[in-house]
Order: sequence, then structure tokens, then C-alpha cells
Amino acid sequence: MAQAQPMDAPYAKLVQLETGIARVLAHNPSAFTYFGTQTYLLGEREVAVIDPGPDLPEHVDALEQAIGGRPVVAILCTHTHRDHSPASKPLAERTQATIVGCAPLALATVGPRADASFDGDYVPNHVLADGETIEVDGKTVTAVATPGHTSNHLCFAYEGALFTGDHVMGWSTTVVVPPDGDMAAYMQSLDKLRQREDIIYYPAHGDPVTNPQQYVRHLSGHRMQRERQILGLVRDEALAIPDIVANAYPGLDPRLVPAAGGSVFAHLVDLERRGLVQRQEELWKAA
Repeated sequence: MAQAQPMDAPYAKLVQLETGIARVLAHNPSAFTYFGTQTYLLGEREVAVIDPGPDLPEHVDALEQAIGGRPVVAILCTHTHRDHSPASKPLAERTQATIVGCAPLALATVGPRADASFDGDYVPNHVLADGETIEVDGKTVTAVATPGHTSNHLCFAYEGALFTGDHVMGWSTTVVVPPDGDMAAYMQSLDKLRQREDIIYYPAHGDPVTNPQQYVRHLSGHRMQRERQILGLVRDEALAIPDIVANAYPGLDPRLVPAAGGSVFAHLVDLERRGLVQRQEELWKAA
């Protein structure tokens, strides 16, 4: 494995990470995408594209240039948020490649979505099941189902690397927002990754993760700590989600408050299913 390169790459430029793995950074920085969405190219004589990203003309042009006329085996999407899958359609038109990967999913969430809306125009030629494979240059790419951030989320394993989309990010914890985001499923998916033996994670946002199992244990521990914190806050009095957020996330960037509220709601829904909290209209109380 090559030494992991930091996330300071220029936009719309091909950066070689290691043999058979390169990336192009989309120019869509935000509070939820960090510097932007990283699109990965796998293979040498032929390529597969992971998370083509937003439908920005300069990004699609950069991907076409990076492909350089090589055959495109597949365009793979981890999930259907609008910073991940929309460029699949124009890129497929330019390269004649098939779109495979996650299932189509377009939902309206409760209130305006904080991180990214769903791509309602995503139409895959084939949906990959957990464990299903494709080949690039004679090497195997395997779909790894990781629901939680969204119910249709997939990671992709290739030659010791795992492309983790938004399930594991290199700069921030993952947003889990009901009704489609599910905290119990997210935790189970983290445990699934912890039992794997991947050498490095390449997330869609943020730096590569070079200590995968340790990092996944950290993420799981963080969520369990947050759960205990929420239970402690609602043990003595019934609270609304904004009050829980204000207490659990002091000094939070105002742009991130809706996302924090979504994750708190996801925790509360999971705790309610387990009989640990009760809902009283807009208020939540320990059972």
C-alpha cells in the first residue's frame, strides 16, 4: 500500500493514491462534505468509477479526462444523496458504462434535510447485493452492504482497500437521520466492518483511514457514549430534541444543528424500540 495522501488535493485533477487507485475531488465543499466529494477510479487498463459525485460540468469533464478513453467497467454508487450519485447519468452517457451499486432511493425526510437531499433521477442498470462482485482488470470489487446512514448504503472492497462512502468518513462522524437513517442498522454495519480485515479505508469525504479497526471501534464507542448522554439528559425530565441538542452539543456550529437533531432523533427512535425511552408528543423521557 502507498502512503495515504492527505485531503489537500486540487479540484478536478487526477491524483494517484496507489497502484490501481486514483481520485478526483469534486468542487462541492460544505459543512457536510468537507472539501468535497472524492470520486475514485479503480484499475489501470480498464476502470471502475466509485461515487461519480455531483453533476457539475467541470467535475464530469475531469472524470472523462481522467478515464482517458479507457473502457469503464462500471459506475458504482454507494448511496443516492445528491453529492454522490447525480453525475452517474452524464458520465454513463459519455462512456457508455453501466451504472451499478446501491438501490434507487428518494425520500422526503422530516423537515428540510440538513446534509444532502436524495437523487431522484438515479437509475441503476443493476443493483448489487451484499457480497456480489464485479471485476476490474481481473481484480475483484465486492459490494458490502452497510445500511444506517441510508438504508441503501454500500461500501466497496478492492485489493485490501474499502471505499466507505459516507458510512465511515475521514473527518467527521456520519449523519444518521430518520426515517431512512437508522441508528441500530448503523451500529450493526460498524460491527460488520470491525470484523473485516481491510487495510485502509477511502471515504467519500476526508482523509484515508489507515487504522480501520481501531477507528471503527472509536466510532462505535462515540455513539454508545452519545446514547448514554441522551439517556442521562432525559432521565430526570422530559425534553424536546432541541433542548437535548443544546445540552449534548455545546458550542455547535449553527449549520450543523439540524444534523445533530437528526442524529439525536435516530438515537431516541432506537432507544424507544428497546423500551428505554418514551415519547410524549414532542417530549422524550426515560422509561
